[in-house]
Amino acid sequence: MFTADVLSALVKKDKNAQKLVFENLYSQLFSICIRYSKSQQQAQQCLNIGFSSALDKIHIHKNQTGFNYEAFFEKEIITGCVNYIKSIRNEYYVASTVYASESRSKEYDLFENNELIDFKHLDLDVLINSIQQLVPSQRLIFNLIAIDNYTLADAAILLEASEQTAKSNLEKARFNLQKNIEKNFKSAKYEQSF
Repeated sequence: MFTADVLSALVKKDKNAQKLVFENLYSQLFSICIRYSKSQQQAQQCLNIGFSSALDKIHIHKNQTGFNYEAFFEKEIITGCVNYIKSIRNEYYVASTVYASESRSKEYDLFENNELIDFKHLDLDVLINSIQQLVPSQRLIFNLIAIDNYTLADAAILLEASEQTAKSNLEKARFNLQKNIEKNFKSAKYEQSF
């Protein structure tokens, strides 16, 4: 996508080259950030931090031929998102330890055939909204493993957690995601009927 001249300009911290890369990759990188964040504002913060971090590290690759810009920036954005969400300590740790206590809640079975949701034709907005509603620890692990294809061991290292904790959070994320999808799907269907 970009030439060796662009890489050279990025290494030299040329503002025009930075702007060119940012504009060309914006939608792709923002779509990653929105999955990791709970709001548009938080996603924008993640994107800015991740992109800045990537620009600081780009000099490592200045002598590489066939350098894959997109993969490099995606990986740095994911790392930036994870680090930013973890840095919001009061949100990350408190939300991860709060448990629902409402006794009227329906018991959900992840393996039960669900007549309500057609997962093959699920609206993207419903899915993104459902992912954003997960608590931060579950949102991060779900994105890393289920969407961005990290291994459990690599995700645990990035999250600075044990593999068992990462696995537990992934199971909770899958369970809670299904509940969120059902709730958001019903809500979207109800809004469409008016």
